[in-house]
Amino acid sequence: MLAGAIAAEVAATTAMKYTDGFTKLLPSLLTALGYVVSFALLAQTLKTVSVGTAYAIWSGVGTAAIATIGIAFLGEGMTATKAAGIALIIVGVVVLNLGGAH
Repeated sequence: MLAGAIAAEVAATTAMKYTDGFTKLLPSLLTALGYVVSFALLAQTLKTVSVGTAYAIWSGVGTAAIATIGIAFLGEGMTATKAAGIALIIVGVVVLNLGGAH
């Protein structure tokens, strides 16, 4: 469920790029729907995973995925600083998972 929550959040954030300030209906609806689905799945995840761990993974993986999508598909530049930031996010998520979900 957490993977689904992350995927929905990433899709919603990507769709937001195309809303033109929420003036375009379809991308705006996709953004809203994606966030509703993401939060619903995240809430279900919290039944079995601690809130700190679930939120850190959800936000960290989502942030790294959006940054990667921006670089790969939306023409955003890659810098050493940006690459280091993405790597640190990934390392942080791994460290949280190694610490266990209590």
